[in-house]
Amino acid sequence: MMNTQAFRLSMMVLALLLAGCAVGPDYKRPTMDTPATYKEDPLWTSAAPKDLAPRGAWWEVFGDPTLNELATQVASANQNIQQAQAQYRQALAAVSVTRAGYAPTIDADASTQRSRSVSSSKGGSIGNSHSLSLQASWEADLWGKVSRGVESDTATAQASAATLAATRLSAEATLVQSYLQLRVTDALIASQTTTVEAYQKALQLTKNQFAAEQISRADVAQAQSQLQTAKATLIDYGIQRSQYEHAIAILIGKSPAEFSLVAAKLQAQQPVIPPALPSTLLERRPDIAAAERKVAAANAQIGVNKAALFPALSFSSSAGFSSALLNPWLSLPNRVWSLGASLSQTLFDGGAKNAKVDESIAAYDAAVASYRQTVLTSFQEVEDNLAALRLLKDEIVEQTQAVDAAREAERIAMNQYRAGMTAYTDVITTQNALNSAERSSLQLVSRQYVNSVALIKALGGGWQGSKADSPMQ
Repeated sequence: MMNTQAFRLSMMVLALLLAGCAVGPDYKRPTMDTPATYKEDPLWTSAAPKDLAPRGAWWEVFGDPTLNELATQVASANQNIQQAQAQYRQALAAVSVTRAGYAPTIDADASTQRSRSVSSSKGGSIGNSHSLSLQASWEADLWGKVSRGVESDTATAQASAATLAATRLSAEATLVQSYLQLRVTDALIASQTTTVEAYQKALQLTKNQFAAEQISRADVAQAQSQLQTAKATLIDYGIQRSQYEHAIAILIGKSPAEFSLVAAKLQAQQPVIPPALPSTLLERRPDIAAAERKVAAANAQIGVNKAALFPALSFSSSAGFSSALLNPWLSLPNRVWSLGASLSQTLFDGGAKNAKVDESIAAYDAAVASYRQTVLTSFQEVEDNLAALRLLKDEIVEQTQAVDAAREAERIAMNQYRAGMTAYTDVITTQNALNSAERSSLQLVSRQYVNSVALIKALGGGWQGSKADSPMQ
């Protein structure tokens, strides 16, 4: 009876030993003092975690069919995304490798050998040796080295998944911005082409008046200079358009030589930002999710390095057959086996293991700082783009009025010049002012597009899922 009780008690103690405990700190998400609302829009407030919320085809808010078609190609064709996907698969495989530490390692070995030995009494002898064996070894996870390693690698894989999402969002945003800027450049080219045609007519007018000896050659030279400058600007717009087209080709996984976009009118809509929209910034943005998961991984790594400070308990066993003769090799008399356990502890390593713990603690502190900086930067990005969109809206209204005024001034100056009431320099001044005003107006539209995309990206991919009505629903 006593032997049975002692055996049961021994088994309970062994079970507790094998269960072990995970050393190192349990993970807690770093805290931050974040504002309840945004400075640039007090109606926007922080929201619950939504980093896994579907983002959908957020670019459809711009209402451009060609853009929609191009954007859908990014996820499957962009090489940066393909690289991030491969790195995510690599991270998942690393989790499986670490998790394998829970299981024993089993090896099989079969060998046959013929050898000659020398004996002082009998001379040399030749003999055979045949063996077949299985060896198993297992280290008990007493201090949580394996469990903390799995925890660290799992968090790293989750960070890799978030990085993949961030890479995809960045590529999509870059494509949308490049496409919209290309279409604005198309509009600039169309406007500048009209300007060149107007300047050509003005040059012909001055040539006719010079032939009639109504003006001097200086007016003709000024008109010629104005025309050539406008043509040079038109060529420069062509360079910009080519570069945007090349960028789009690379983003969808094509070489610039096999991709082109026909010039088209600017038809993309400016998205309307819903009022009182809850911000999903902190938990929706994949780069913030990745930074937070890296903190979790660094925290678990502290436990891995602390576990190395404690003794390691391992078990090993082997079983098989060994014989000098091949015929009765696999027989009971030739059976061999062994079973053992070992407890090992490093007594002196020059402080290397303690230094590894200090290193992992420092890495954790660095990851926390990086996470907090990422959060702060994300607030800045949202504030910057909210402010830009709010002020650009007002600026575009003023610039539209400036274009109207410049167009009227150019019309009056040209009529006065035809009537001989003013010098041609006045015409040039008003024409240049109109050209500059029209160019500035389109550039403001381009900036509005860019900031709209940047705001959507800063929010982690739009504002889907909000209860507020919006075009992105």
